[in-house]
Amino acid sequence: MEATFDVAGLVGYSYRADDYYEVGREKIREYARAVRDFHPAHWSEDAAGELGYIGLVAPTTFISTAAMLANRKLFETVITGYDVLVQTDQVFEMYKPVLAGDQLISDVELSAVRRVAGKDLLTVTNTFTDQTGAVVQIMHTTVIGITGEEVDAGISAAIERVVMQGIDMSSRTAASALPVQDGTDPVSESGPRLSPISRTRVPHTAIRFEDVTVGDELPARIVQLTRGDLVNYAGVSGDANPIHWHDEVAGLVGLPDVIAHGMLTMGLGAGFVTGWLGDPGAITWYGVRLSNYTVVEAASAGTVEFTGRIKSVNPETRSAVVVIVAKSAGRKIFGLATADIRLA
Repeated sequence: MEATFDVAGLVGYSYRADDYYEVGREKIREYARAVRDFHPAHWSEDAAGELGYIGLVAPTTFISTAAMLANRKLFETVITGYDVLVQTDQVFEMYKPVLAGDQLISDVELSAVRRVAGKDLLTVTNTFTDQTGAVVQIMHTTVIGITGEEVDAGISAAIERVVMQGIDMSSRTAASALPVQDGTDPVSESGPRLSPISRTRVPHTAIRFEDVTVGDELPARIVQLTRGDLVNYAGVSGDANPIHWHDEVAGLVGLPDVIAHGMLTMGLGAGFVTGWLGDPGAITWYGVRLSNYTVVEAASAGTVEFTGRIKSVNPETRSAVVVIVAKSAGRKIFGLATADIRLA
């Protein structure tokens, strides 16, 4: 069944978030704990200062918490013809490390809609600028819109019984009229002013460019996730989707059990790379295509194993591309995941 409104006609719909998002030092620590990223630069100003930062550095995927707030208007009042939205792809473009005290404004745009195998794939782009007007990060999120005939008829009632108060999920069951763009000032048509910092600062990585060659493997990392970890991440990130903590709702959408957030596994994957690098601001691009999920049963933890290797190197920019593999219960949960890194 197709969505009952012309979602393709919404491509280009954009707005600016009503208020800025101020990055708090304790929020950075909460998020770092939630994605198991214990790099000292996320926790100690002194450690961050040793790497040249003037405050705590946010983990790579931290910006997704601000995007959850900025995108709420889009998914609750504009794109309302789907019962379930499932994340499939995520890309982070980093132009400046996010630091405690930054005041970030998000411009939100429905940037693309594709029809694949009878389903709508929607891409939302968040462009984050700081208090100087420079772009800090650009984040692209692609989700599949699933309509009522593809999930159990009881899904809406089940969600209403368990979802966190203050989150409007009712619009998932009704179509919306074509909205009018709200007239707020999105990113200028001449293009955003990208901060050059991530590509010009001298990285303080533990690994030097001369020490890496194509084919080198990163030390493997194994992470266990419990239901408690998922509930904690839901609270820290603002992702209240009950498929990540409620058995009944997970079953109604056809899942074998509760599953870990895709963004949680991406955060773990980013920390896997930056932990090896030694400088969390040395990633300039991070992209993940989700191909499967991590099941987390009530009686036992789910396990994710991360491995990686150097795919290519660039002597001119002293940079490299890392391919990341994530597996859970023998299944690859990342269909394709790469990170562009800069090295000392």
